Amino acid sequence: MATDNFASDVEKNGGPMAEELEGKHNAVTSTILASSALERKLVWRQDKRIVPLAAGIYFLCYLDRSNIGNAKVLNSSTHNDMQTETGASNLQFNIALMIFLIGYFLFEVPSNILLKKLRPSRWLAFLMFSWGAITIGLGGVKNYPQLVGVRFLLGAAEAGLFPGLVYYLTFWYKTDERSVRVAFILASATLAGAFGGAIAYGVGHMNQTHGLSAWRWLFMLEGIPSCLSAILVWFFLPDYPERAKWLSEGEKDLAAQRLYLEGAKGSAASMTWDDAKATLTDWRLYGHYAIYFAVSLPFSSLSLFSPSIVAGLGYHDLEAQLFTVPPWAVAYVVQILVSWSADHFNARGYHCAGAAVVGAAGFLASAVLPPDDYSGRYGCLIVGTAGGFACIPPMLGWLTSNMWSTASIGLAVALNVSIGAGLGQIPGVWIYKADEAERGYPTGHGVNCAMLFVVAIGALALRFFYGRKNKALMSAAADGITPRLYKL
Repeated sequence: MATDNFASDVEKNGGPMAEELEGKHNAVTSTILASSALERKLVWRQDKRIVPLAAGIYFLCYLDRSNIGNAKVLNSSTHNDMQTETGASNLQFNIALMIFLIGYFLFEVPSNILLKKLRPSRWLAFLMFSWGAITIGLGGVKNYPQLVGVRFLLGAAEAGLFPGLVYYLTFWYKTDERSVRVAFILASATLAGAFGGAIAYGVGHMNQTHGLSAWRWLFMLEGIPSCLSAILVWFFLPDYPERAKWLSEGEKDLAAQRLYLEGAKGSAASMTWDDAKATLTDWRLYGHYAIYFAVSLPFSSLSLFSPSIVAGLGYHDLEAQLFTVPPWAVAYVVQILVSWSADHFNARGYHCAGAAVVGAAGFLASAVLPPDDYSGRYGCLIVGTAGGFACIPPMLGWLTSNMWSTASIGLAVALNVSIGAGLGQIPGVWIYKADEAERGYPTGHGVNCAMLFVVAIGALALRFFYGRKNKALMSAAADGITPRLYKL
């Protein structure tokens, strides 16, 4: 068949399937020629290869990033915690947390460009080995200047991982398949938060083993798996569908057809200045950047201060580590369910807004409840964590779904995470003030509540904007032609 000849392996050869369709709203909206059963089989094969490995990578990344929150209070009752032994004041310790985000902000965009140039498996493996080695190095810092320097290097090494993984998924999955897979990856961060507390609880009993404080053991033991896993990523993470040796030729053809309109292309040219200029001046994207900035405050503050927040609820030392587990465990489940529903019903804006409102309610209640209402405030912490984290995967899936060229996707994702997870997380370092512990951290909870309401309003505004754009596209379309519409 002529159609079969057209579809056959052209993505690998730079043929028609590699054509970029940025802005072409009059393109045919469906090019899948195979049965849905074959497509489901292909997606399942991809999932088995990609999702567990990608989630595992981010799990280790997040574990190595956030364990400083555990180290800060680990064995504090015996003055063997990280803050005491490095001689850092509360202000200095927060600066050490913030400097990580400076490195994170500076290196995200360059990293996504290098991911496309060098192959995902090679670049991500390099980053993984680097941050693992740096995490091990954190176990050896002896003073505040060393702590600041190593944390900056850790931020630079980890910067490219999350935007790189989100970008990487666009080479393999259609727009209505991405949010839930981003959720599985991001949910591994909540899993890392849960395991991090449990691991810190166990490692806390190693205090003064071989003359080393437990927080030093924590960094060393959690950095080693990242270094070792980098080898697995180098050899087993597939780069692009057209290069996957474990896919048959027919499956490669189907993968190319599936992503004709809705995916990034491994064979596409590197980003040009025109690509960059078009993405930088696409003003609707700044709405996405703004709501990601807002959600990054609860994301970063909970990541770094959960042990301190729980300690302020009447739990102390090793017990505080253990009680950080339930909020993360609940958030893991909620995140995946919300993301699946958002993709399934093409309602990412409404799901972002709904989850944000639930999270805001949790933080609002935490801020106004009496400081000694420990059980009520702990329950609100669980609700706030679940709601705040659940709106992130649909937000990222929404952004990538409404970008239609390989270069624009890579740059937009990097800018989104750089502005949000880089700059946006910096205020999150400062909102949970140590001198407010006895009052229940009203400033931290109040700011997170306000930011989640900003997310809800912004998500609804974007949903309204895209709805109007789609109506205009439908009105302008020729009879019998269904234009490519923005995802909602």
